[in-house]
Amino acid sequence: MARVVVVTGGTSGIGLATALLFAARGWSVAVIARDQERLDAAQAALAAHGHPALAISADVSDAQAVDAAAERIERELGPIRAWVNNAMSTVVSPADRITPDEYRRVTETTYLSQVFGTLAALRHMKARNRGAIVQVSSGLGIRAAPLQAPYCAAKFAVSGFTDALRAELIHDAVDVSLTVVYLPAVNTPQFNWARTRTGHGQNAPDPVFDPRLCAEAIHYAVEHPRREIWVGRSSLMMAVAQAVAPGLADRKAADAWESQLEDHPVPDRAGNLFEPVPGQVGAEGRFGERMKHTRTEFWTSRERDLVVLGLAGVAALGVAGLLTAARAPRRLLGRR
Repeated sequence: MARVVVVTGGTSGIGLATALLFAARGWSVAVIARDQERLDAAQAALAAHGHPALAISADVSDAQAVDAAAERIERELGPIRAWVNNAMSTVVSPADRITPDEYRRVTETTYLSQVFGTLAALRHMKARNRGAIVQVSSGLGIRAAPLQAPYCAAKFAVSGFTDALRAELIHDAVDVSLTVVYLPAVNTPQFNWARTRTGHGQNAPDPVFDPRLCAEAIHYAVEHPRREIWVGRSSLMMAVAQAVAPGLADRKAADAWESQLEDHPVPDRAGNLFEPVPGQVGAEGRFGERMKHTRTEFWTSRERDLVVLGLAGVAALGVAGLLTAARAPRRLLGRR
């Protein structure tokens, strides 16, 4: 039976890179997005790998539309083995200049879309007691940054929802894996169509990584389920900084304000927040000259746990050595 994976936001950037990687490795792939032209192109590119492919037009903030897409995928491709929640949107602006409707929309597309996608997948996976769900998050879901308050908040919410659900699945002995993948700055077209209200375009701060690295990490999460995966050194550094010195991380984030903005002024743009930006864009954005081409720079929570256990063991040996040294003079005195 064919392995079937669903990728939301699968017609550009990380979503497209992920869909193409799964297709190249023998999976039947369904992508869900809004722009019909890109959906048609994605379906043709996926089918060229020789496996069934399906492209569905739906707004992932619409729970009924996501449920209907899942039903259609099950009918036309077969049982869904993996679901990748990748769709997102953002507004680049100081928090107090973002409107309530914009906060609501980013929450719907970046957080609730992952809730709705997860629930749609679970309705099919739980009955079979098998499956993998991957939440595509960001280092900004661990260590928030200025100018993207709605996006950061939505990504934080994804982690809370996923942790709560994971505990429920463990309680009910449901063999469906949940993985959160935290991403760094990635060379995708998203930077060209984010809604901005700063007088400058959005910039990807260094280091900038290849979307295909993210695809490799997502594929790994499906084939080798892990609780969390951090992609790129910057995501790992953000997690460590937030855990060890959050006050210092606050100041470093404040200093990074300008790094998120292009130098030259441009008019504010509406972006793809409420409507898709038309046209073919592909997986990569405009930062190719700065993009790091590694396909292996990611770390899993299992590796983190091994490091922590190793450090704990070293610390325990150190404490034991100190206690032994402290007792030694007393033993010598007792022999006199």
